[in-house]
Amino acid sequence: MRAGSNIRKRLNHLEKHLKEENPVLVSVVDSFRRLDKTGYAMGLLDKNESFATQISWWPLISVLGTFSAGKSTFINHYLGGKLQETGNQAVDDKFTVVCYSREQESRVLPGIALDADPRFPFYQISEELDKVAPGEGGRVDAYLQLKTIHSEQMRGRILIDSPGFDADAQRSATLRLTRHIVDLSDLVLVFFDARHPEPGAMVDTLTHLVKETISRADSNKFLYVLNQIDTTAREDNPEDVYGAWQRALAQEGLTAGRFYSIYNPDIALQIDDEALKQRFESKRDVDLAEIHKRMENVSIDRAYRIIGALEKNALDIQDSYAPQLVELIKRWTKGVLRLDVIVYGTILAALLGYSIWAGYWQGMNFTPSWLQAFMENTRLQVFTLIGAIAGFLLVHFISRKIVRKKILASIKEEFEPGLDQDRLSRAFFKNTRFWRSIFNTKPVGWGRFNRSRIRKIMESADQYVQKLNDRFTDPSGSNSVNAASDEKIS
Repeated sequence: MRAGSNIRKRLNHLEKHLKEENPVLVSVVDSFRRLDKTGYAMGLLDKNESFATQISWWPLISVLGTFSAGKSTFINHYLGGKLQETGNQAVDDKFTVVCYSREQESRVLPGIALDADPRFPFYQISEELDKVAPGEGGRVDAYLQLKTIHSEQMRGRILIDSPGFDADAQRSATLRLTRHIVDLSDLVLVFFDARHPEPGAMVDTLTHLVKETISRADSNKFLYVLNQIDTTAREDNPEDVYGAWQRALAQEGLTAGRFYSIYNPDIALQIDDEALKQRFESKRDVDLAEIHKRMENVSIDRAYRIIGALEKNALDIQDSYAPQLVELIKRWTKGVLRLDVIVYGTILAALLGYSIWAGYWQGMNFTPSWLQAFMENTRLQVFTLIGAIAGFLLVHFISRKIVRKKILASIKEEFEPGLDQDRLSRAFFKNTRFWRSIFNTKPVGWGRFNRSRIRKIMESADQYVQKLNDRFTDPSGSNSVNAASDEKIS
C-alpha cells in the first residue's frame, strides 16, 4: 500500500523546509518513508498516516504546572513582551501555542487553526479528544488557542503554555492533551508556586507531572522550577521552603534531576536586607541563565529527539508489534480450532442422537431406509457433499469472526504498555482476513525483506546521530588541529 497523496505532499514540504535548516534531518525523512512502507505492509499504518507526521518536527518547549505558579509571567519575561495574561486566579484555561510571526502585531487564533494545520503539534487532535471525551473533538476551541508574537526568542521554535492542574473541569481531555505535548516536547518546564510548596497544594502536579515521568527514557528533558521564590525572602529561613518543596518531590520518587528556584526580576518584591537580596539575585540569575540556555538549545535537542523517534518506531515494530501480533494470531488460531471442535462436535452429536432416535441403527450397522436410494443417486451425493463443505466452511468462518471480535475487545486491556492500541488492532485485523490460513502465524508484511529494512533503518539512525555528533563534538581534537594548521597556512 502506497502513502496517500496528502502524506506525500506533507513529507515533500517538510524536506524542502529542512534542506535549509538542518540537512541531516532531510535524510531522516527518507528513512521515515521507508519505515512507513513496512507499516503499510503490516497494517500498522493506514495509507493516510505516516510515522513522520506523528511527531513534532519543530523545536518544542512546554510550560506546565499549577495555577498562579507564574508560568505566564515567566513566558512574558522570556519573550520580552506581554503576550500571556497574568494573575493570581486562573486567567487562561486553554493550552496556548506560541509561535513566531513576521507581523509586529500579536494575534490570537482559535484552536481550529492548530487542529487543521499539519505543521503544528496539535494536528487533528480533535480525533484524540473524541476518544477520551466523546463529543469534545467538536469543541477544540475550548481547549486550544494559537498566539503569534514578533519575538526573536520564538524564531524557529514553538512554546506551549498549559492551563493549571488544580481545578480543571475537563480533566480527562486536559490530561490527554498534556501527555500528548509532553511526548512531543524537547524541553518541559514544570512550575511550582513557592508560596504554596507543600504537597497538598500541588497534588495533581505531583501525580501527573512528576510521578508519571520519572521512569521515562527522556526524563532529562524535565526541569522542575520553584517560581516566585522572592516571596519567601521575609521568612526566617527561606531555605526551608526550598527544602520542603524538594522533599515533596522526593516523596513521589524524584530524587535526581534539575531543580531551580527563580523569580521574575521585573515584578520582584522589595528585599531590604542587601546581603539577602544579593544572595537571592545571584541564585535567580544563575538558574534563569541555565533555563534560558536549555530553551535556546531545543533545536539541537529536537534533531536528536526525531532520530530517537525513528529508532524507537523501528524497534517497536521489531521487538513489540511483531511479537505481539504473533501471540495474538496464535491465540486466534487456538480459539478458532477450539470453537470449531465444539460446534462440529455438537452438530455430530445431534445428528447421531437423531439417527438413534429415528431407528437408523441395527446394532453397529447404519441402515436407514433411504440409504440405498442415496447410494444410487450420484447427483444427490454431489449436492450433499457440496452442502456439507459449505456448511463446514460457514461454521469455520463464523468461528473466525467470533474469536477475532473477542480478541480485538481484549486488546484494549491487555496490549503492551507503550504500543498504540488502534495500530495493533488494525494490524491484527489484517492478519485475520478470510484468505489467511489460521495456521499461518507469521504476521502479514513481516517477512525477510521488511525485517532487513527495519535493521537498516536502525543502522541509519545510529549514523544520523554520529553526523550530529560530528557537528558538536571532536573527541580526537583533529578538527581543531586541522583548523589551526589552516590558520597558520593562511
